[in-house]
Amino acid sequence: MKTLIVIDQPPYGSLLGRELMDMAFSLSAFDRRVDILFAGAGVNWLRDNHQPELLQQKNAAKNLSAAQIFGVERLLASTADLKRFQIDPGQLKYQVELVSEPVDNAYDHVVRL
Repeated sequence: MKTLIVIDQPPYGSLLGRELMDMAFSLSAFDRRVDILFAGAGVNWLRDNHQPELLQQKNAAKNLSAAQIFGVERLLASTADLKRFQIDPGQLKYQVELVSEPVDNAYDHVVRL
């Protein structure tokens, strides 16, 4: 069984994205096949220039650096949303697979909050 976790929330201002990240790591730690899709405002997780200290918060992007360690198989990003948020795919901090069409049908479970 394969699960897609969709993070469509920005890295700061809400805990939903972090909770989805924790869910992905937990599933992966128990040998579940998990991919993470960054869509909508969630593509901002992939930026290289986080400055959480301005918001007096911890760096949410550091959580993402643990994805491979936990066994998350693939990181995906919506090309349309990267363009909408003016993020150059060549400047992403993490290696992601760009997707231009819905991928939900390729998964047994899709989780969005």
